[in-house]
Amino acid sequence: MIVSQRFLVRPGSSVDMSAIDANSPGDLGREKAERKTRKATERLAKLQYLLFANAGPSLLIVLQGPDASGKDGLIKHLFAGLNPQGVTVTAFEKPTPIEAAHDFLWRVHRHTPAKGEIAVFNRSHYEAVLVERVRELVPKREWQARYAMINAFEDLLAQNGTRILKFFLHIDADEQLERFRRRLEDKRRQWKISEDDYADRELWPQFVDANDAMLEKTSTPAAPWYGIPSNHKWYRNYAVSKIVVAAMKELGHTIPPPSVDIAAIRRKYHAAAHSDA
Repeated sequence: MIVSQRFLVRPGSSVDMSAIDANSPGDLGREKAERKTRKATERLAKLQYLLFANAGPSLLIVLQGPDASGKDGLIKHLFAGLNPQGVTVTAFEKPTPIEAAHDFLWRVHRHTPAKGEIAVFNRSHYEAVLVERVRELVPKREWQARYAMINAFEDLLAQNGTRILKFFLHIDADEQLERFRRRLEDKRRQWKISEDDYADRELWPQFVDANDAMLEKTSTPAAPWYGIPSNHKWYRNYAVSKIVVAAMKELGHTIPPPSVDIAAIRRKYHAAAHSDA
């Protein structure tokens, strides 16, 4: 089965991510997956060039998942070979006082991609129906209303030429605890650990319910969700890279025609320079 179809959260379907194995499917080994990932990222660099050159559609990639699910690592592996002039990465943390004084989408819209660009959200507007729901930071009626607002917001982006791909990085509770343990033992990564990480583990069932509801209510034809098994980082990188490349190829970009008269420029500048020589 095509990767994009295997992990697509079909609009209108029910979701129970806890029933899905967070390990990689058994049809692809690590060595082969990593080789395919390298090829996909090389292809992605070429497709980004075409996206930027055509300056028309844009691409928004949204990454969500539990703490330690690998959002940072995925960004590093998938986009390291791209031209940074055409890519923005935004990590959405706790809203600042100014952000909190506006509607919950205000801080997000400013970071959506310009024409011809790729924008990556490391966490996103979906925190407003996850963290704020589970920690009871807003009333139930408020976070429930946000699903429709999010769908309308993403539909607006799509109608204006933004292709939206949303990835939920699915790891299980045991894998998360093991990744926390490794962080504690690695002095280079101890800075990533916080008390909130362990406090949120006490709310794991509530986050599972919130994640399932998010995927059910906001996977749309214009902005689909993909649930990616992410216990194995190499498979996560492979699956996401294949889906992103396939989506960019569907845009059908080619090298755009020049916007100036090339022959006239050659005659005016290069012919004159040749004659002077």
